Amino acid sequence: MTSPLQIAWDDTVLPFQLDRSDIRGRVARLDGALDNVLKQHNYPPVIEALVAEAAVLTALIGQSVKLRWKLSLQIRGKGPARLIATDYYGPSEEGEPARIRAYASYDADRLDLEAEPFSQIGEGYFAVMIDQGQDMQPYQGFTPIAGKSLSDCAETYFAQSEQIPTRFALTFGKNQVPGEAARWRAGGVMLQHMPPVGGSVAAEAGSGEGGLLNHVDILAGDEAENWIRANALLDTVEEIELIGPTVAPTDLLVRLFHEEDPRVFDAQVVHFGCSCSPDKVVQAMSIYSAKDIKHMTTPEGVVTADCQFCGKHYEFDPKTLGFDAVKAPGDAG
Repeated sequence: MTSPLQIAWDDTVLPFQLDRSDIRGRVARLDGALDNVLKQHNYPPVIEALVAEAAVLTALIGQSVKLRWKLSLQIRGKGPARLIATDYYGPSEEGEPARIRAYASYDADRLDLEAEPFSQIGEGYFAVMIDQGQDMQPYQGFTPIAGKSLSDCAETYFAQSEQIPTRFALTFGKNQVPGEAARWRAGGVMLQHMPPVGGSVAAEAGSGEGGLLNHVDILAGDEAENWIRANALLDTVEEIELIGPTVAPTDLLVRLFHEEDPRVFDAQVVHFGCSCSPDKVVQAMSIYSAKDIKHMTTPEGVVTADCQFCGKHYEFDPKTLGFDAVKAPGDAG
């Protein structure tokens, strides 16, 4: 049986602040949203785990974007897990849900199904992109793949690109209630040390992996002590507390940080949602030449496309793509 507590907090991100430590953070719980992200595909478990981790990271990071903005994560590697891509769409209006989607591209022949998922990415980069809307220049930031998890990569990104010490504690996996089918569920906490007025000055060369920055290169004095203390408290969290449903995020914050004066803000609801549409598919196809469109045309004379995120199938008459003279494969000429 699903508890009222679980219903209240599933698929939400709760922002908070630790007033004593000058640290902000968020608690995320994903249930139906994550399950809907993953059921669009038939990924092997090693890829499902990477997509699940990327999705909960995206929910935690994306909550900070403004209305109608889009935040995207991309993890590209040279290993068999070639790409993990996620999108977080800020609410259209105050009080509306945010939307999240994700997909992966991988080489099934090279994939090691018994390996630790992160090892299947290999050398590559972790990217954060923010689209602020029409007529605005998108933001893009990149850092090398580092550490032992996608969470480590995200922490490195914030330290290196934003000079903001950041910590993630995540858990995710399939959960089964008696009498119901197994479904994906995830939870996590994100901590960030708020930058001082006027910004921070980090060391030119970091003490992290490959010379990358970490918190010891950015914080000093009381700020460093506050950060170390808050992280030590977060280290005591248990997986069942992160993933729920028996512990509400508000109760979790009191349990972990009651001496840090935690203050919570309005929770943001997150749903699975895809932004694909016929118009967007046509726009995406505008980069192809008449020759490309000809090769993409079926013997029945239609051009087909599938959304990588939600699997929706689209069919077009080549004429609607601006190629009146395109002939189906096999036609003369």
